[in-house]
Amino acid sequence: MSSSEPAYLVAGATGNVGGEVVKALVAQGRRVRALVRDAGRAKLPEGAEAAVGDLDRPESLEPWLGGVEAVFLLPGFADMPGVYERLRAAGVERVVQLSGSSTDVGNPDNAVTAMMIRSEAAARESGLQWTALRPSGFMSNTLRWLPQLREGDVVRAPWGDIPVACIDPADIAAVAVAALTGDAHDGRVYRLSGPRAMVPAEQIAVLGEVLGRPLRFEGLTLEETRAELEATMPDKYVRAFWEFYVDGTLDESGVFPDVERVTGRPPRTFEEWAQAHSGDFR
Repeated sequence: MSSSEPAYLVAGATGNVGGEVVKALVAQGRRVRALVRDAGRAKLPEGAEAAVGDLDRPESLEPWLGGVEAVFLLPGFADMPGVYERLRAAGVERVVQLSGSSTDVGNPDNAVTAMMIRSEAAARESGLQWTALRPSGFMSNTLRWLPQLREGDVVRAPWGDIPVACIDPADIAAVAVAALTGDAHDGRVYRLSGPRAMVPAEQIAVLGEVLGRPLRFEGLTLEETRAELEATMPDKYVRAFWEFYVDGTLDESGVFPDVERVTGRPPRTFEEWAQAHSGDFR
């Protein structure tokens, strides 16, 4: 691969979405710089270059921005305008900003929504070509059940009655790569979902079929849910998720056409995702 070819910088390169963006770009033969905090611990596909940096320190990006044409960004870092300023000064042309579905609700008092609003605003005001992606919940969120599945066949988790048209992170990545590598998506906001809404019990039933196990889902009570949230996250995020799922301000059950419009194929089903990732659950 020639060093004169444009490069693509991918944030969150070992995460659910960023990792899929890296794989998809490498599969296309693109020159990829995968932004990680620790190159020694990062597992990257062959052909991707580890770029050690931290989006909370925008100056740490500078060694990696030479020759970069487009960047995939995660939301919510301390100085998003500062990140965009560094990109613009380095000559980056396009940015794909991962956001979230709660931005549709638009309540700036909600900590999660506010984070997404600020990140999208930084993109819009950057002077760069930008595309924002607002996905529903990820199919890969079910990997959070792994510790319980190692212990038995019952999964107990919050929000058992909330249907979500969850999406394969690889489909988010496919839309991101289209926007990173072409000019037709400037100023677009894509609302991304899977092909149908499912509650957790339906997901666990699919996993049971794939794994050949008699799996069962039990929803936590609201009291148990609050205790679990308070043990794992700051209060502002507890309040944000309570507003989403108890007050009912967030509805991710809708199915949207943007994955197919951009990629030319329908989004993958949860059954397809579960088959592809069955080894992760064994």
